[in-house]
Amino acid sequence: MLHRLITFAAPPEAPAGVAGPLAALRLPGLSRWLTGAREIERDEGDEASLSPPHERALARAWGWRGADGGLPFAAHAAAADGIAVAHHAWARLTPAHWAVGAHGIRMLDPATLALSEPEARALFAAVEPLFTSEGVRLAWGAPGRWYAAHEAFSDLPCASVDRAAGDSVDRWLQGPRAPRLIQRLLHEAQMVLHAHPLTAAREAQGLPPVNAVWIDGCGVAQPVQDAAASPRLDDRLRRPAMAQDSEGWARAFAALDAEFAAALDAPSARAAMAVERLTLCGARTALSFERTMTAAPWWARWRRAPDPGPLLESL
Repeated sequence: MLHRLITFAAPPEAPAGVAGPLAALRLPGLSRWLTGAREIERDEGDEASLSPPHERALARAWGWRGADGGLPFAAHAAAADGIAVAHHAWARLTPAHWAVGAHGIRMLDPATLALSEPEARALFAAVEPLFTSEGVRLAWGAPGRWYAAHEAFSDLPCASVDRAAGDSVDRWLQGPRAPRLIQRLLHEAQMVLHAHPLTAAREAQGLPPVNAVWIDGCGVAQPVQDAAASPRLDDRLRRPAMAQDSEGWARAFAALDAEFAAALDAPSARAAMAVERLTLCGARTALSFERTMTAAPWWARWRRAPDPGPLLESL
């Protein structure tokens, strides 16, 4: 069974006086797909939860347990990056840029930093001694994915980077505080990154420097209960949604919708899978639907296809 999980499916807010992206967006493929589908799960939360709906949906699909902000995505990602996670508690460290403005400190979407591997490795090497001197093991995953292992991460709720990116840092640093050791290390890492030669070099090129790291995904690794049924994550809407780019989000969704239409019209796809599942995730809610991929009865051809717009707005 194919299970597709689409993140950031709720439309971004349009500028004042401008129609939202759903006003002119037509999604005939998704509409046709929903015509023969039934809702099987609804996860309603709010925009203040530390774990966004798509992370909660993934955790449920994998059979994980954990409180809000306490799902071990760091250990899972580290293992996927070839790191031996054993039974240690891990955290994900994401190189980030915190921009100081009139309304506080805002974190840019780390995906937009476009760090090269040489740049990221130089920054990683600069902060690593701070952590290792305090018994915290650092591990390299990728330019935008670093990891840290320490018992302090075993029960540390943190806001997902997908919550904090593009938003006020202060908003997501409220609530349970990290142990003093972790707070101090993150503060010292900020000072080291600020003074690093790459900061001046990137600023000279008009690029935002890395001046902070974000910590999330803490915990000890949990097994994926049914890897064969693991959702296929589709996050192509993430970047335009983070940037509040309504037009870019609409273009990306239109391309995604064309794939829905093509899949419905492909006999080989219907023969290959009896049932397909779809989970749509926004800032508050995740909705899951299931559909039998068989030819519709004759009478269903006159059934009115639903408008996905209100459903997406509800996410």
